[in-house]
Amino acid sequence: MSSNDKHDMEALLGIMRRLRDPEHGCPWDVKQDFSTIAPYTIEEAYEVADAIERNDLEHLREELGDLLLQVVFHAQMADEEGLFDFGDVVEAISDKLIRRHPGVFTDEEIATAEDQLANWDRIKAEERKQKGQNSLLDGVPRGMAELQRSVKLQKRAGEVGFEWPAAEPVLEKFEEEIEEIREAMHSGDRDHIKDEMGDLLFVAANLARQLDIDPAAALRHANEKFERRFRAMEQHAGGPDSLTALNLEQMEAIWQEIKKLPLEQNRDG
Repeated sequence: MSSNDKHDMEALLGIMRRLRDPEHGCPWDVKQDFSTIAPYTIEEAYEVADAIERNDLEHLREELGDLLLQVVFHAQMADEEGLFDFGDVVEAISDKLIRRHPGVFTDEEIATAEDQLANWDRIKAEERKQKGQNSLLDGVPRGMAELQRSVKLQKRAGEVGFEWPAAEPVLEKFEEEIEEIREAMHSGDRDHIKDEMGDLLFVAANLARQLDIDPAAALRHANEKFERRFRAMEQHAGGPDSLTALNLEQMEAIWQEIKKLPLEQNRDG
């Protein structure tokens, strides 16, 4: 590979072909299939989102490369089976972008971002019908993180008005679900508890939608806050081993003290 083409897309495709070569490639790469690579694809997408969340743009470059590798990997495996190749993937997304942006690529006028979003959803609905997907819920991927899938399902149902008109009635429903899970807990029926727990999470996702909050982003923020405060609690106690010598009340007292500190003092040093 010359210095002139080391960053060329064809060079990357060539690297992937060599890695997948049955005789001279990498044994691990050769062994993989769509199902074994799919979890890595999801993981790399999350790592891209994490780099953006942390505003680590240098790291973002690396993570985007890792995500691109996933596309190349899947395309190479598809090519080996005679299904499609990377060029077909590029063609498909290029056609889709042109088709879903008539305000850019045709004479149709779309004035605002809101109009474009509505038009995008309309075109997607037409595409689903052309594929024989007659339900509004068709095409919502089962591989999505379940919290995000809840939001997607609710949004689709909302297209025909099947949703609460405001946040307040959703909050009332949330409180109702809390009572129902309390009753399920008293019953001791694990299946009933699981069912009610699912209902509670589903309504929580709906409440987030009504408040125009991304529930996944909100949960990520809560996770980060918990992690930051727990690490600070470990440091306060003298390390993880020292925490084991404390009872719950003692740990709770430290936790409450940590919560009173300014946010920047709760961050790792």
